[in-house]
Amino acid sequence: MRKTHTAGALRATDEGRSVILAGWVHRRRDFGGLIFIDLRDRYGLTQITLDPQRVPADVFAVAESLRPEYVIEVEGVVHLRPEKMRNPRLATGDVEILATRVLVHNAAKVPPFPIDSDGSDVDETLRLKYRYLDLRRERMARNLTLRHRLIKHMRDYMDGNGFIEVETPILFKSTPEGAREYLVPSRVHPGDFYALPQSPQQLKQLLMVGGIERYFQIARCFRDEDQRADRQPEFTQLDVEMSFVDRDDVMGLIERMLIQFATEQADLHGKKLLYTPFRRLTFAEAMGKYGSDKPDLRFGMEIFDVSAVTRNSSFAVFAAAETVRGIVAPGCGGYTRKQTDELTELAKREGAKGLVVLYHDADGVRASGAGAKLSEAERAAILAAAGSAPGDLLLFVADAETPALTALGKLRLEMGARLKLADPSTLAFAWVIDFPMFTWDKDESRWVPNHHLFTAPRDEDLEKFESNPGEVKGKQYDLVCNGYEAGGGSIRIHRRDVQERVMRLLGLSMEEAYKKFGHMLDAFEYGAPPHGGIAPGVDRLAMLFAGEPNLREVIAFPKNQQAADNMLGIPSAPTAKQLKELSVRVDL
Repeated sequence: MRKTHTAGALRATDEGRSVILAGWVHRRRDFGGLIFIDLRDRYGLTQITLDPQRVPADVFAVAESLRPEYVIEVEGVVHLRPEKMRNPRLATGDVEILATRVLVHNAAKVPPFPIDSDGSDVDETLRLKYRYLDLRRERMARNLTLRHRLIKHMRDYMDGNGFIEVETPILFKSTPEGAREYLVPSRVHPGDFYALPQSPQQLKQLLMVGGIERYFQIARCFRDEDQRADRQPEFTQLDVEMSFVDRDDVMGLIERMLIQFATEQADLHGKKLLYTPFRRLTFAEAMGKYGSDKPDLRFGMEIFDVSAVTRNSSFAVFAAAETVRGIVAPGCGGYTRKQTDELTELAKREGAKGLVVLYHDADGVRASGAGAKLSEAERAAILAAAGSAPGDLLLFVADAETPALTALGKLRLEMGARLKLADPSTLAFAWVIDFPMFTWDKDESRWVPNHHLFTAPRDEDLEKFESNPGEVKGKQYDLVCNGYEAGGGSIRIHRRDVQERVMRLLGLSMEEAYKKFGHMLDAFEYGAPPHGGIAPGVDRLAMLFAGEPNLREVIAFPKNQQAADNMLGIPSAPTAKQLKELSVRVDL
């Protein structure tokens, strides 16, 4: 090694030691002849001091030529800094290196943005174009270190619980029942295509048929979806499958893993868990209280129901609605018309017909607008259901149940953000269970799986398959945290007859089903054990533990919100020769 220590390693106990450090010039300061260099690597910073009275003239001349981001190597002796010049904010703040030799490995152009900041004031497009520079920042080094520790913890934990890691193919078969896939043309089989896996779902189930019993993989997955803060076209998940288990076995395994990681790595991310054990909510409870199947449980502001109160209301909007639900925004009774109009537009964007706004003042519900059309008894009943106090703002949606809950769920998050109700240092993990197994797709006029078509139904719901599919609950469970889905899983179907019933319900003919999933159906006839699994997202968990606003901050080389990489210039057009070899013609 060219260096004896990292830039974050030296302490007061190293006084007098001869050392060699190497890294980047973070800052250079010149004070009346003395030159101070902050030397940086991914481990930290160390101050280098060059005194013209103690070093040869040629060494001092090299130091005078240094600029930020030069790559240098320094040899010197560790000294304690004078008491008044120590820096308690640095791990190495008690010491400095009195340099005796400085070697420049490489000069550097002026970077397009400063490296000595957290990057929050730099346009993300610029940061991603020069990602190799962005990665030098302490924030990115910390995030990638956290991600490394998370994945290592996962591997060690799974190994310690009797799992083996098995790699599954990246070139897979197209099964377009889920998200859009990325297709890969085959040169050897002209006109045929592979698909990149959305997940190893079918393969890990086949591993259970193969007797592996406990499988895991740090799996790469690919989905051609529209991008958002918690999505990337290629992502990583901890893929897990287990035989002879029920729902609680799988959930307990992952819950213990995350609690252990949060406890062991508290020094790195500073996050605390709000609930241990994790909370459990049914899908109906999550939607009814929070308007979301991935609720942010760091704050209350629960949705309340006043439908019974308003069923015969003199206010026609309330009386005619399937349901009337509301939330209380504490202390927002002074909101202006402009502010409440903004909230109304938000509700409409989420599918609601509108928003009814009431003010709780010293005399009860303010008798203006909608409030003027409510009887005294209705106002009193509404305030009792709301549990509000004078000075609060009451927001109501009168509509069908789904748009009412969805709109109020978004309003709840909006008001929670405005009022800073969610503690950013807290992780509120929870499980959501008892999902509907099927949902009705109005556009296609057919039932579609809520999770995927391999999810098993509750045993007691099998008889409802053909008579009332909408009431069938699946053995599905989602891990949620702070308003994000952190992982999803289910107990799987392991019998061919049940799997075929699901496929028929979804509108697949047996001929089509066998063409797409014949390998699964055949395997189930050779002694498939009961099994289940889950796939927590590595990127999302790293994002949550790091406290970052999006996945791109915990991935070394992410795609942007248009699924493109401006640094590499991809996606890019293939050459005519490549297309010819693949027997592919592009017709835009």
